[in-house]
Amino acid sequence: MTDTTQRFFVSYAGPDRAWAEWVGWQLKRAGHQVELDRWDWQTGDDFVQKMNLALHGADAVVALFSKKYFAAERWTRDEWSATVATRGRLVPVAIEALADDDIPALLRNRLYQGLHGLDEPAAAAALLEAVHGPVPPAGPVAFPGAASHDSDTDPDPQRPRLPSSVGLPEVWSVRRRNPDFSGREAEMVQLRTGLLSGHQAVVQALHGMGGIGKTQIVLEYAHRFSSQYDLVWWVDAEQADQLPVRYTELADRIGIAKSDAGSEANAHALLQHLRTRHRWLLILDNADQPDQIEPWLPEGPGHVVITSRNPDWHGIAHQSDLNVFTRTDSQAYLQSRIPGITTGQADLLARDLGDLPLALAQAAGVLRGGMSLDRYRQLLTTNTTRLLQESDVRDYPAPLAATVNIATTRLTDDGHSDATALLRLSAFLGPDPISTAWLETARPRLTTIPGDPDDPMWLRNALQHLGRFGLARTDFDTFQIHRLTQAILRTQPSPDQAAAICDDVTTVLAAVNPGDPQSPADWPTWASLTAHLTTPHVTTAVASQPGLRATLLEAAHFLIRSGLPRAAHGLATALHQAWSTDLGPDHPDTLTCAQYLGHASVNLGDYAKARSIIENTYVRRRRVLGEEHPGTLRSANDVGTVLAYLGEYAKARRVDEDVLARRRRVLGEDHPDTLTSAGNLGSTLHALGEYAEARRTVEEVLARRRRRVLGEDHPDTLNSASNLASILRALGEYAESHRMEEDVLARRRRVLGEDHPDTLNSASNHANAVYALGEHAKARRMHEDVLARCRRVLGEDHPSTLSSASNLATTLYALGEHAKARAMEEDVLARCLRVLGEDHPNTLNSASHLATTLRALGEYAEARRMHENVLARRLRVLGEDHPDTLASINSVATTLHSLRLYPEAVELLKDVRARCLRVHGAKHPETAQVTRNLAASLSAMGRTHEAQQLTGRKTNKGKRRFGRKRR
Repeated sequence: MTDTTQRFFVSYAGPDRAWAEWVGWQLKRAGHQVELDRWDWQTGDDFVQKMNLALHGADAVVALFSKKYFAAERWTRDEWSATVATRGRLVPVAIEALADDDIPALLRNRLYQGLHGLDEPAAAAALLEAVHGPVPPAGPVAFPGAASHDSDTDPDPQRPRLPSSVGLPEVWSVRRRNPDFSGREAEMVQLRTGLLSGHQAVVQALHGMGGIGKTQIVLEYAHRFSSQYDLVWWVDAEQADQLPVRYTELADRIGIAKSDAGSEANAHALLQHLRTRHRWLLILDNADQPDQIEPWLPEGPGHVVITSRNPDWHGIAHQSDLNVFTRTDSQAYLQSRIPGITTGQADLLARDLGDLPLALAQAAGVLRGGMSLDRYRQLLTTNTTRLLQESDVRDYPAPLAATVNIATTRLTDDGHSDATALLRLSAFLGPDPISTAWLETARPRLTTIPGDPDDPMWLRNALQHLGRFGLARTDFDTFQIHRLTQAILRTQPSPDQAAAICDDVTTVLAAVNPGDPQSPADWPTWASLTAHLTTPHVTTAVASQPGLRATLLEAAHFLIRSGLPRAAHGLATALHQAWSTDLGPDHPDTLTCAQYLGHASVNLGDYAKARSIIENTYVRRRRVLGEEHPGTLRSANDVGTVLAYLGEYAKARRVDEDVLARRRRVLGEDHPDTLTSAGNLGSTLHALGEYAEARRTVEEVLARRRRRVLGEDHPDTLNSASNLASILRALGEYAESHRMEEDVLARRRRVLGEDHPDTLNSASNHANAVYALGEHAKARRMHEDVLARCRRVLGEDHPSTLSSASNLATTLYALGEHAKARAMEEDVLARCLRVLGEDHPNTLNSASHLATTLRALGEYAEARRMHENVLARRLRVLGEDHPDTLASINSVATTLHSLRLYPEAVELLKDVRARCLRVHGAKHPETAQVTRNLAASLSAMGRTHEAQQLTGRKTNKGKRRFGRKRR
């Protein structure tokens, strides 16, 4: 490395990849280090992290300006804006003609070097001048129009060629470019990288189901990289025996065919010619017979790309399994084709269509023709095949329905009856991966699958045929049928055939033993199973099957425990409706389903609806099962829980104490249900402000769960630890609370995952613990992250989201950002009033916080009115000595002090201090805060001696600040 060596990061838009390769190669040849994302980054790398590291480590960023480079949705915006923001060196190079309006305003005043329209030597010189600065010529200047020498005698034919140096290759047989092509940048880069991986013939096979866009990707590749080849030839390879004829056409085009020789002789002559020729690309489209294609693959220093439905190209080609669009690509495609469609609408439509490119193209055509989106989505459910027969998509040979039917017919005509039967059975399962173990276990009891049930190879052979025709994706131990293929296939059997298939579906699902729905260790298996059980057509088909009722109930329980309340609510609602009709509303399974429906409603934040469901279930269980049946006690426990969520703490306490006493008598002290009741009572005592008793109760529960019953990492143990940490914070033991919250958060992240509602709760509690320690800036960052996650996972109006927003507003207040705090608090209060009601403790907290902020902003009269209103409500709802009520009295007094009504403030503060001493004790932070506030008001009245007696130190009347703690 020389002193002049620099490190460059090349920033480019995906469609300009050929330019990026050429620029990178030229800079490397000049002795520099170059980082080009797809040269140096591996599949699976964190793209954002890699980009940030590359930008940080580069001496300069070479930005390839083009219209695509400045498209709003591209990562390139982050790359150039980060470079400008950090005052890094940006080297702009234009690779196409640009108007001022094409370039963002921030970059318009920068001089950039243009490479477009130049031959290769001039372009290379212009690039190096942009990088190094202008250098006077040392000798004669070459004529600017001199041709670039780049031929088969090139000493390095693998080097990238200047994209604009040539037009289309002289030998070119590729149809026109698809102007609607979008997305697929990662796949395009993977294809290009794979083709550049060797010096001899590199064969890449793109395989996938029909309609997934294999041909479109290769077509775009051929046009995008046409400048890198001298020969590009497209061959329709569906009929492998016609390859010699197609090769003869190419041989004739390049002048090596002999008219008196047969097609095979000319084809072999072509293969021999390609052994010594550079820069050629041969595309074999729709080649589904690898064994017949292999003898006709060239072996020279060029590239071969194969598109195929058949995935079995092992030992013949480097394989790329092409999947559907990413959701982002689907949304971008739909929004580019359907004017006015929103991102949310595009997301829903893409989900319904399974992100399949052909289906998206067909939908865009139909919707542009005048059909409403709602009507289209309805027909997609009720008339799938009819709808998918409509197509005006020029770049696909057949609509999706026809594509599926053709493949299915060929499968049947070839005599693969077991594969056809497996396909039809799989169509009645969900669109998620299907475990092969499920089919292997259930095979002896399946009535719709022909052949020998004891044949150990039946499933492997059947899947091999499904894969060959592009009807299934197979992985290590699963296979998958696209949702639209399934929908088309489900319309084909007769009613009797469909009933027999549904019986087999039940057999398959009943054979699965996923384990304990409450154990995170078993959740991956449950997730695979519930993905099918919660698919609407599967739920409808199996709800009436007695053998699956227990599994369906456990599936709902799993969804609740694993933090998926929406899915749980949907499944429980469908089952409860079906079973209430078929079994009756008082059947034990119907009542258990209602219990889970109540749980899901609580977790969704719909407390009023949950209360109705839970109380109804409790009444029915008491009548049907008796007072002390475990099921009745579970419903009684649920009543206490929902009352606590509704803020009716006194009622919740009475219920919790009763249920705990009965569970101890019926189930025993260490039964998990008994410990749940004890934990719930501890939480209610905490909400009632009885912190010491709450602590004793929860500590005992935690010890029992840890040592005797569940273990350190069980979700219930973590709930107890989290509850104890919150109680310790309420008791003013901030350091120990922080230690416990940090530990619980780490465990929940590991056991439950980052976005589980319990993990979000822990993250919020941890931020509160950091705030209590006075680290307000750190707490702000933590609360902002939690709020963003809560909004995404739970929704804007979920009570947990509202609590998170309130916590952030409190932190903003502590940091002195009162205007921002006010705006957030006003929004939170409005939402709390609508969601929870005006007397809910959380609503009163929000109103109190807003009043405190108004006082800080100098709006003393309004602050006083709000604080007095909150105090009156807290006295009625929580009682005189509840900690929140004491905080309200302190807040009213604080506002009176701000209004210079010192005698009234002193009177209130003396009363509240006496209450705090009795409720909290002398050393509690709340007591200390009230004492300081009283001293400040006394001092303001000139009663400095009394103030000094309270605080034990002299008081500077002019500098003393009144306490601002919010509650």
